[in-house]
Amino acid sequence: MRLFVGLGNPGAKYAQNRHNIGFMAVEEIARRHGFAPWRRRFQGETSEGTLDRERVVLLKPTTYMNESGRAVQEAANFFKIAAGDVTVFQDELELPAAKVRVKVGGGIAGHNGLRSISSHIGNDYRRVRLGIGHPGIKELVHSHVLSDFAKSDRPWVEALCEVIADNAALLAAGQDASFANKVHLALQSKGFLDKGDNGAAKGD
Repeated sequence: MRLFVGLGNPGAKYAQNRHNIGFMAVEEIARRHGFAPWRRRFQGETSEGTLDRERVVLLKPTTYMNESGRAVQEAANFFKIAAGDVTVFQDELELPAAKVRVKVGGGIAGHNGLRSISSHIGNDYRRVRLGIGHPGIKELVHSHVLSDFAKSDRPWVEALCEVIADNAALLAAGQDASFANKVHLALQSKGFLDKGDNGAAKGD
């Protein structure tokens, strides 16, 4: 069994924020693969289903970002899921828009959601880092992540979530490099990534 965690803040106010792209990704996985209706538990919302015969629990913590680890720990303990079988979908400032990287462990780069999760279950979970771009000035970071995607961003955000959902079974099977490559190539073919960039499988 796998636990897929989308990071974000609860409520309509935050629904379209850049910080909520993790929520958007797991919601699309649930839609694409006919998962069960979302239900409130574990200080979050969960939806269960299967990806290529692998049972997967999707979780959206409703604790606000900086307390995400409480919900993750509750769900992981209930289902007896080890940290190595937890995958977290997060927004990533240090990656260009629409770029995806997959890594296990590593630093938290100031991400409050990751900090909370690491403090509750350790650091050995998988992160799917979803690039949202950097505003260029440190002082603008807070308002950047907590502001809505621009209308011009919607096409690549929707395409990214769809491609992630299309290939989510590879993550459930532990085929991280294949997942990253397929996502990258699909977004490249749709014109959202530079044709000269082929580094999707790198961990960092």
